[in-house]
Amino acid sequence: MTRFKGCIDIHAGQVKQIVGGTLSDNDVSGTELKTNFVASLPSDHFARLYQHNQVTGTHVIKLGPGCDEAAINALSTWKNGLQIGGGITAENAKNWIDNGAQKVIVTSYLFPDAKFSLKRLQDLVGRVGKDRLVIDLSCRRRGDEWIVAMNKWQTLTDTKVNQETLQGLSQYCTEFLVHAADVEGLCRGIDQDLVSALARWSPIPVTYAGGARSVDDLALVDRLSGGKVDLTYGSSLDIFGGTLVKFADCVEWNKTH
Repeated sequence: MTRFKGCIDIHAGQVKQIVGGTLSDNDVSGTELKTNFVASLPSDHFARLYQHNQVTGTHVIKLGPGCDEAAINALSTWKNGLQIGGGITAENAKNWIDNGAQKVIVTSYLFPDAKFSLKRLQDLVGRVGKDRLVIDLSCRRRGDEWIVAMNKWQTLTDTKVNQETLQGLSQYCTEFLVHAADVEGLCRGIDQDLVSALARWSPIPVTYAGGARSVDDLALVDRLSGGKVDLTYGSSLDIFGGTLVKFADCVEWNKTH
């Protein structure tokens, strides 16, 4: 059965909701960045909210520098209850586990020069273990294919999101996180083709993020994936300033399904 999964996106030390495709390392002044929501409340407020409602599998994502303190505040609020991603490497992964993360989420580190490195993945597994690792295969659509994107989804890698990739990588992690970067933050609907494909291809749990705009999307993802794919809401959710989806309704879905 499809579950509602939470997110806490942190940018420049604040909880925000950002249109994914507008993040850029080259945009020093931030003029190109499109932000849907900036929280007045700290990260630990959202961690407590998810903990109180037992929204397990919630991920904390650091979007660039200046986010460590806010991330640690969230992790310490719900110790061993949140996942952490953003800048995770073999060198710092264990430190994040020690700071209270249930699991670490890795993307860019696995793709030096945008090329997949099995050696880096094996090194990471050696540091924290398969059961503590989530591989983020966030991607952009190119024709009928999806290509893993790194560096805030700016750079396409040499890796496709397909059955071969998911089967192979599933040996090294416990879960996949997949942001559909082309629709992330737009609230224009999920990538239904990708959701269906992830259900067919992945032998382990997958959480999908990107474009969800109605509580009914939980039922849609459940139908498309046969209950094999979970769903995250961001900008559409009322706790992040959205008007389309009520957090309470998502929590109720988890309780009644």
